[in-house]
Amino acid sequence: MATSRNLQETHLNRARASLRQALSWYGYLRKSGQLSSNPELAGLMKPELETLNSTLNKLDSNIIRIAAFGLVSRGKSAVLNALLGEKILQTGPLNGVTQWPRSVRWQPGGKVLVELIDTPGLDEIEGESRADMAREVVHQADLILFVVSGDITRTEYQALLSLREAQKPLILVFNKIDLYPDTDQGAIYQNLQQLGAGHSQAKPLLPDEIVMVAAEPAPMEVRVEWPDGRVSYEWETPPPQVDELKQTILNILNREGRSLLALNALIQARDAEAAIAQKTIDLREQEAENIIWQFTKYKALAVMLNPIAFLDILGGTVADLALIRALARLYGLPMTSYEAGKILKTILFSSGGLLLGELGSSFLLGLGKSTAAITSGDNPSNITAFAGSAIAQAGIAGYGAYSVGKAAQVYLEKGCTWGQLGASSVIQEILSQVDQNTILYRLRQELGLKF
Repeated sequence: MATSRNLQETHLNRARASLRQALSWYGYLRKSGQLSSNPELAGLMKPELETLNSTLNKLDSNIIRIAAFGLVSRGKSAVLNALLGEKILQTGPLNGVTQWPRSVRWQPGGKVLVELIDTPGLDEIEGESRADMAREVVHQADLILFVVSGDITRTEYQALLSLREAQKPLILVFNKIDLYPDTDQGAIYQNLQQLGAGHSQAKPLLPDEIVMVAAEPAPMEVRVEWPDGRVSYEWETPPPQVDELKQTILNILNREGRSLLALNALIQARDAEAAIAQKTIDLREQEAENIIWQFTKYKALAVMLNPIAFLDILGGTVADLALIRALARLYGLPMTSYEAGKILKTILFSSGGLLLGELGSSFLLGLGKSTAAITSGDNPSNITAFAGSAIAQAGIAGYGAYSVGKAAQVYLEKGCTWGQLGASSVIQEILSQVDQNTILYRLRQELGLKF
């Protein structure tokens, strides 16, 4: 098995290849005139194409983005300053000192390049605009620090659940631990394990996912005894206690940093491509409906008039494959015969056996129709039997074609995220290779049903 570093590099290269494939496809659409002939669609796709380009550039730069979130007065800025070793980000006793996301570069250990992102409190005034801003930062982040500093409030818990749904690795940072006696810290840790999991059925957080810190310890009164016998009292501020957090982040970055970078880039690419496909589908909905009905009528007519049962099934399958590829061409989405075949197979087997049952019924009717056609010369009444079987079989074929067409629309919404280098496929590949001791392994457990 490849070493951790080699595996991470493989993940990074696979992510780059996936994004380049997507960009090359949309570049082909532009060159072939499919986008220039539809300026409305080209305009709609522009934000997503910019996302794909910027995501690929981020991959090439190898910069890990770590964003700090939390409610006001939890010490997010102080935690980041303590990691940096100097007070760069503004802090203060008033709520809402951080008004907009700010980012600073950090190079821990002199190796990995990190961008630390400070964000406004999630519960501040103008919540909706801040929520939009938070979603954008989460979208860009490779790793999230969620900073708390006491009993978790309902608002805090809901914010934590929302961040969990963002499909990003998360470290729960308990700040201001210096305000709690040692006897309370164990109970705090156990409580955070359960709360941080997100819901009652989830597993408790791993050791890497909870860290206790004191970013700006409270001043302590120190008794000073002078040589002349005088005694005075002074206030001293202890140094920040963030070494454990810094080491935890370094361990994660060294062990799986490039894989985190690759995974986040692929998630962004998958979402961008899905958005492109959805916009295309919405824009061409009526055209797609016309194509589906056209294939439905042609397939039903061809099956009804054809006297040979085997050719009914073969011709119907060819028609369904042609329908899927026609829809893909309409949407300007990449599609090969092999991929169309995979989609058709998935549709047939995911219909709960319904469409497969319809195919079986159609074949039996086809056999009856063939027998009636062969013997029609000996017994004219068999012509009636032929007509009845043909009409019933045509109805089944038409129903099947329409069902396949509508189901194909759903699958095509994923754009080119499927396939050998599709974003969803590479995400699945990366998550299947992660070690149990990594923070990505938990992500795989949480996302296992989604990819």
